Amino acid sequence: MKTIAIYPNINKAESAEVMERIHQYFADKDVRIVMSKDKANMFNCQEYGVDKLADEQIDLGLSIGGDGTLLGVCRRLYDNKIPACGINIGRVGFLADIELSELETRLDSLLKGEYQIVERTVISGSVMSKGNKRFLGHALNDVVIGKGGLSRMLHLGMRINDIHINDYKADGVIVSTATGSTAYSLSAGGPIVNPNVQALLITPICPHTLDARPMIIPDTDEVQIYIAAVHQDIQMTFDGQESFQLLPGDVVYIRKGKNPARIIKFGDKNYYDTLKNKLWGNK
Repeated sequence: MKTIAIYPNINKAESAEVMERIHQYFADKDVRIVMSKDKANMFNCQEYGVDKLADEQIDLGLSIGGDGTLLGVCRRLYDNKIPACGINIGRVGFLADIELSELETRLDSLLKGEYQIVERTVISGSVMSKGNKRFLGHALNDVVIGKGGLSRMLHLGMRINDIHINDYKADGVIVSTATGSTAYSLSAGGPIVNPNVQALLITPICPHTLDARPMIIPDTDEVQIYIAAVHQDIQMTFDGQESFQLLPGDVVYIRKGKNPARIIKFGDKNYYDTLKNKLWGNK
């Protein structure tokens, strides 16, 4: 029997309607559905509730929300190499592959195994601070070093594989995967990169110099960023969801994670069609 864990975004009103449709669909199916007990109670699906969702042996995770919700689920399932699939009730949805108009059809495909599991590069971030190196987290889209609030511009030194590349005066810098090329990096002037390309993107945020240009490097390289700013309000974020404070003198290390994220996709959907429809409105 297949076990599916559901992760709804409780901040989206549409989640309740989607949960009702899922509840009705799985009512007569030979499948076990689990979700955290508090959320199961919230959506009146008490039979799905478990005390510790992280302890359950699940076959796949199903997110309800936008790409951000799916990113969080991917990071949660990353260590156990469990695939995730997203139901899109967000604004864009590059990663969440199921639209509301096709929900039951796609759930059928999930139960029948009619899907592909694609692997996407994950990057990990560590920081050397006051002589101690500590691991901070993983990101599927990007790791961002940026200023907070009303801070002045940052002074950042960048090395790749211990070779000094450039010193930035900028609002920050984005290190993203190819998957994340259509996220924050794109808004900051970075290129669109097919997620099948095994690359990392380095995109300065509002640089105050003309020689700070976006770069594409192999995802086997390690990026090292030296924090030289003299003020204190410096943030490092993972997929825009987890944030850590950095200090002047810190050194950030960003490299490819040991495992890829595993995302469920359906064979009748093409990346370039999705790109065209989501970014340019099918012009």
